[in-house]
Amino acid sequence: MRVVLAEDHALLRDGLTRLLAAHACEVITAVDNGPALLPALMEHRPDVAVVDVRLPPTFTDEGLQAAIAARAEIPGMPVLVLSQHVEPLYARELLSDRAGGVGYLLKDRVSHVAQFIDAVRRVASGGTAMDPEVVYQLLARRQSPLSALTTREREVLAQMAEGRSNGAIATKLFIGEKAVSKHINSIFTKLDLPPSDDDNRRVLAVLTYLNA
Repeated sequence: MRVVLAEDHALLRDGLTRLLAAHACEVITAVDNGPALLPALMEHRPDVAVVDVRLPPTFTDEGLQAAIAARAEIPGMPVLVLSQHVEPLYARELLSDRAGGVGYLLKDRVSHVAQFIDAVRRVASGGTAMDPEVVYQLLARRQSPLSALTTREREVLAQMAEGRSNGAIATKLFIGEKAVSKHINSIFTKLDLPPSDDDNRRVLAVLTYLNA
């Protein structure tokens, strides 16, 4: 798996490079500032980009904006964003193009190697990976249109927002995979997401969740 890495702290950048390499992920280039990121993404077109939200020169959201710009040029380019703090707006911005292949993790998750590598692979394959803390904060202020969902359906949708597969949701919630599929179909119906060849309903459901 080919990775473009954007991280301004040299020690963390080196550590991430080594960690990814140990799990069959080749960092083909690593940049340490915002202006260098977009050209790197456009030149190398990686299988996934692992990007710090805040990069020099202003340390605001250069990493995020470069990733969004790259996805505008190459729809669906997989991007996993790392952030020091929970900022749900970033997750919503990433998901707003509805193309999938996005993730948002707190940097603390990197120390949980299996979880981090799973998120990298999930995003690279076109899925989503949302940090549980982001999901938790969104749960606290959840409103309509999710009010029509049952408690179990909201639990399933929260797991979807974290990027879990149906099988993983079933294991997490101690229910059968068929029950998960039934709940997800009900969620799609209640959120007015009919079958479509154009839209990824799973991504749209998560986007509705994040915007609630």
